[in-house]
Amino acid sequence: MKQLLTGNEAIARGAWEAGVCFASAYPGTPSTEITEAIAGYGEVNAEWAPNEKVALEVGIGAALGGVRTLVCMKHVGLNVAADPFCTLSYTGISAGLVLICADDPAMHSSQNEQDNRYYARLAKVPMLEPSTSQEAKDFVKLAFEMSEKFDTPVMVRVTTRISHSRGIVELKPRKSLARKPFKTDPKKYVMVPSNARMRHRVVVERQKNIAEYGEKSTINTIESGKGDIGVVSAGVAYQYAREVFPQAHFLKIGLSNPLPKEMIRKFAKGKKKIFVVEELEPFMEEQIAAMGIAVEGKSRLPEIDELNPDVVRDGFVKKRKPHKADVVEGLPNRPPNLCPGCPHRGLFSAIKPLKLVIFGDIGCYTLSVLPPLSTHDSCVCMGASIGMSHGYSKVGGNTTQKSVGVLGDSTFMHSGLTGVMEMAYNKGSNTVIILDNRTTAMTGGQNHPGTARTLKGEDTVSLNLEEVCRALGVKRVFRVNPFEVKATREVVKREISIEEPSVVISTAPCPLIFKVKSAPLVVDADKCKECGACLKINCPALTKRGEKAFIVDYLCNGCGVCGQICPFDAIGVPASK
Repeated sequence: MKQLLTGNEAIARGAWEAGVCFASAYPGTPSTEITEAIAGYGEVNAEWAPNEKVALEVGIGAALGGVRTLVCMKHVGLNVAADPFCTLSYTGISAGLVLICADDPAMHSSQNEQDNRYYARLAKVPMLEPSTSQEAKDFVKLAFEMSEKFDTPVMVRVTTRISHSRGIVELKPRKSLARKPFKTDPKKYVMVPSNARMRHRVVVERQKNIAEYGEKSTINTIESGKGDIGVVSAGVAYQYAREVFPQAHFLKIGLSNPLPKEMIRKFAKGKKKIFVVEELEPFMEEQIAAMGIAVEGKSRLPEIDELNPDVVRDGFVKKRKPHKADVVEGLPNRPPNLCPGCPHRGLFSAIKPLKLVIFGDIGCYTLSVLPPLSTHDSCVCMGASIGMSHGYSKVGGNTTQKSVGVLGDSTFMHSGLTGVMEMAYNKGSNTVIILDNRTTAMTGGQNHPGTARTLKGEDTVSLNLEEVCRALGVKRVFRVNPFEVKATREVVKREISIEEPSVVISTAPCPLIFKVKSAPLVVDADKCKECGACLKINCPALTKRGEKAFIVDYLCNGCGVCGQICPFDAIGVPASK
């Protein structure tokens, strides 16, 4: 049977067909849907973890417990999981463990554009790169076989275009596997220095064996063509290159770490030119050049952004020129925006008049950096807002301009607890605002330890943010309703004036996820003075009719923030007829 699947759905299907029994992840675009899809298979115990490090550690335990295990994350998530990942390469596994890492060239939903192929080299872990949905499924199955054959975790790298594009996939039945009993082996699994030194030798030898496997395996293929040009490519870049060079000879790389060097030498022999087509960094190009083979790649292609056939064509076929998207004149500018009724809008409307330095974080609320709200001064990585605010206050920044750290509830679960611990332990004086909307909203509404629901939809315990913050050493912890703008402002104003650490929890559910909606508000045109104050909260429901403010009723959520912002009491519920 065949089915049209996204790359992410195909990965989940491949894991299920491979006999996977356990999956763990932290949601992050473009990888989120993999875990959501595999959770739909009853045979798989699938979980959301608080962060990627925990996801991998839990996955390691499951693999040692004897079942095939899938761990998923986006590229920056591997930064968080790098500590166990690099040492896992030394210990190896019992049952197969495959890590899916989804890179995001062009940063569709990310804070950087890093190329995680280098993590595979760093950790000496084999890495597969599918170029279609069918390969995404097949490579995951192969990855589990390789994992058990070579006693290693295996990394499967995809990119946004592979994750979210659809292709025809042939479905196969599930493989039935018995659980492997755990065998105590401290020399293999306990990485004290004496054991780790011995295991490092094993890893180096293993890389040689995997490289030899790659030379013989059909995962790397030479596709004969015409002429004297050879193209080396992998992943989605292969699809672009194939379109631009339909007649060329191709070396299609599926196992990109370690590279098949003997196959590369064989492929390059007799070719007038060797082109390397790859997104982001010159990962393959530099290794091939180091072999003494003349190649061209990043001299013709950019090291930033996604590739596409036009970019590849401009680089290799035509004279290279800056690639610009076609611009259609007269279209309105539509930047991303917070949803109508979003509680974050109320919170930022409340604190903006305080003129704070706002250390932001990763989540929907980061959109408040855009005008007219313009209320973010930084966004670095998950949880950084707390540490940055603490550091700022410690060097006297708060004496000139007060600061706060702002992060969401899911982000707090991910990486905020240690930051709060830091500021309490080191006698900080900064204020942290946790935006508690009861979900992981940015990635589509996934559960987390504060929502009282698991990935499978089961009831569970709910982490109490107030109790946790107090347990970490913060005495001043307060909840506010962000839709009560004035009251929220007064609480934050009070807390930033006190020379001790504090946490303000802004609590209101995400209206998009929880379907929260009240009766739409209206503008009294007679009272409206055309000041534009309401428009500065950047609500999609607010616009102008002539010079007067106007509310589009079918967009309005009825949250009431605009009415509290209006200095002339011109916005409210419609008068009853």
